[in-house]
Amino acid sequence: AFAYNNRGYAKSNLKDYQVAIDDYSKAIEINPQFALAYINRGIAKRKLGDTQGAIADYNKVIEINPQDSNAYNNRGIAKSELKDYQGAIADLTKAIEINPQHAKAYANRSVIKMKHGDKRGSCADGKKAASLGHQPTAQRLNSADGVWCRNMR
Repeated sequence: AFAYNNRGYAKSNLKDYQVAIDDYSKAIEINPQFALAYINRGIAKRKLGDTQGAIADYNKVIEINPQDSNAYNNRGIAKSELKDYQGAIADLTKAIEINPQHAKAYANRSVIKMKHGDKRGSCADGKKAASLGHQPTAQRLNSADGVWCRNMR
C-alpha cells in the first residue's frame, strides 16, 4: 500500500493525476484504512475537477481519524469550490480547533471569509496565518493589496 501511495504521490507531482488516482485506489484496496492514500486521492480528484469525489475521500479520512486537521482543511477548500461557504468555514474552523497551529487553515478561512464579506474576520485570520509562518499570506498582507488589513484595528 505504501509503495502504491508513494508512486501515486510521484505521479501527482508530475501532474499525471489519473494515474496517481489509480495508484492511490490500489493502495486503498490493499489497506482500506490508509487515510493518507484517501487524502492524496482527494487532492488528485480535485485537480481533475471531481470535487464531490474529493469530498467523499476526505469524509472517509475523517471517518478513519476524526482528529485529522488536514482532512477538514482540504474538505473546506473543496466545499468553497462548490460555493458552500458556511460548510467551508465550519470545516476550516474544525481544522483549527484540532490543530491551533494550522497556518493553511487560517489562510484558507481568511480567503473564504473575504468572499463571504467578513473583512474583519478575514484580516484576523490572515494575520494569524502570517504569524504562524504562512508565507503567501504574509506576502499578501505586506503588499499594496494588504493595506486595508494592516490599517484595520
